[in-house]
Amino acid sequence: MLARTLCVVSVLMSAATAFAQSPAPRAPATGTAADVLAFERTMEAAVVRGDVASLDAMCAEDFTFTHGDGWTTGGEPLRVETKAQWLASVSKAPYLSRDLDSVQVEVHGDIAITYGKYVAKNKAAAPGRAEFTVWFERVYALRGGRWQYLSHRTVHGPTYATRTTAAK
Repeated sequence: MLARTLCVVSVLMSAATAFAQSPAPRAPATGTAADVLAFERTMEAAVVRGDVASLDAMCAEDFTFTHGDGWTTGGEPLRVETKAQWLASVSKAPYLSRDLDSVQVEVHGDIAITYGKYVAKNKAAAPGRAEFTVWFERVYALRGGRWQYLSHRTVHGPTYATRTTAAK
């Protein structure tokens, strides 16, 4: 628990430092939970479309995406991607859908933290790997009048859906 707390504190400190280097504003935003949720929904839709140009503008230059929850038990995550690596993965548009669920928002001035889950469906996957759930924690910063996506960290998952069919 201490390691997780230190990690979140480190991300928040990095976000505060980076805030001073804000890019030019694009669209006005406010620091409300509703605005953060709208940004997150827009981001998820761009992921499903494979819209790298939109995501490039939405993500901070030092953005990281930590996949898999092995780190929560002292192990290694599945992988950690930089912004460029994550955008390359997303450019393949591997998803049929990514639906947000149970998302909570904490707004701390110009910093927002969301936690919740998304349920995703892959376009092409091995049997039993088409649908999965990821519980996450994300960090955003309000910079130059617009939200920037700083970090994604999987806190549980991916958990793959298991479906059984009854024999007739």
